[in-house]
Amino acid sequence: MSANSSPETAAAQIRDLLVHGGGADYVGEPVTQLEHALQCAQLAEQAGADRATVVAAFLHDIGHLLPGETAADFMAEFGRMDHETLGAVWLEQRGFPAAVTQLIRHHVNAKRYLTAKYPDYLARLSDASRQTLLYQGGPMSSDEAQAFEANPYVDQIIQVRRWDEAAKRTNHATPGLEHYLSLVYGLLSSIG
Repeated sequence: MSANSSPETAAAQIRDLLVHGGGADYVGEPVTQLEHALQCAQLAEQAGADRATVVAAFLHDIGHLLPGETAADFMAEFGRMDHETLGAVWLEQRGFPAAVTQLIRHHVNAKRYLTAKYPDYLARLSDASRQTLLYQGGPMSSDEAQAFEANPYVDQIIQVRRWDEAAKRTNHATPGLEHYLSLVYGLLSSIG
């Protein structure tokens, strides 16, 4: 835990971002930012993922909710540029472990990897995901893919990416925000 943060403070800051920005459209998809986060976390829970992976699924797009200052900070109407890095750094500053932040930092790389390795994955992407892929560097080169495969969290990163793609269902019931914030608090409390 960083010197300026506590589990309570970090959970409150996340709650604030999701309450105030979570109602925004999720970058060209038929759900809000909050609905997407809750659905992704629910998919992780249903798959039996550990707490850190569920938290990463819940917070993987938190960078979209961080303030931007210029048009260059955004991918047109598709959210924040480098939201994965911004979110990971923001969470690292609040004491989140690598088991969470690595999954967030590389979930865009997972899309780039999967589109390079599996052409059918690219064909199944939503229109918005295909558009953001252009901003994010497109499919990986073979050297980039080899480096990505060496990440010790590669399997969890790819799984978060797959949940990310599936977490776009309209009118889908999920546990509420407080349920996942309690997991955030529990995770941070256990490492503090």
